[in-house]
Order: sequence, then structure tokens, then C-alpha cells
Amino acid sequence: MEPTIYLYFNGDCFEAMSFYAETLGGEITGVYRNGDAPDPESRMPGGDELVMNMNMRLGSANIMASDAPGEWYNKPQGFSISIAPESVEAFDTIFDTLSKDAQSVSMQPTETFWAERFAMFTDQYGTPWMLNFTGSKAMG
Repeated sequence: MEPTIYLYFNGDCFEAMSFYAETLGGEITGVYRNGDAPDPESRMPGGDELVMNMNMRLGSANIMASDAPGEWYNKPQGFSISIAPESVEAFDTIFDTLSKDAQSVSMQPTETFWAERFAMFTDQYGTPWMLNFTGSKAMG
């Protein structure tokens, strides 16, 4: 059994997930929009372009997402997506790209006792991230 991250967006799911796939080297493997539903009873409130379900394959993991129209949307809280870039250069590229126009940066890239470089931020779409490059400080 393997957990899957499921994200909700406030009408910009397709844009956000496409941005993540491009930035992180993921692959969009499926997109179902409101307009794809076979009948009105199968739709969520809102227009045809709202994403009902979208999947991105990232390494061996899936990140799934959808739009949460109107009152269905809640700002993400209580979690972060944590990723471990393979190098300092990859870390810097990912940080620079994902944190552009960030809603907040709670920790700029810095060295910690467990990592050569670590950062925490909430991107322009409201998704909270942690980047962690352990480098020479990797355990085991």
C-alpha cells in the first residue's frame, strides 16, 4: 500500500498541476473535466473546464488533484509536500521556479543540522512545500 497526495485547487488545478509536472519532471497521465461527465447529475457545480480529477506521475508516486468549486474549497493546511532534489543545483532550480510569486516563504534555503539545504514555502497556488537536500548529511 502506498499513499497518494490529493490536492484541491480553487479553479486553477490544470494550470497548477501542469506547472508542477513541468518543474518537477512529472507526467500528466489523466485529466477529467466537468464537461466530460456523462450527465448533469455526475457533474460538480461550475463550468465545463473545471477539473474533476487529474493525475501526475512523479517518480514512483502519484499526485492527484481537482478543482473544488466555490464553497467546496478550503485553503490547504496541516501538511506540506516534501521532496528531495538530487543535487544543490536541482534544489535551487526547483526552489526558484516553485517559489516564484509564492504566497509565503516561511524558511529561505539554508543549511540545517540534517540537510545541506532546506526550505519551506507556499507556492502561488496555495500548495505548501518543503525542499530537502541532505547531501553529505544523509543518514545511513
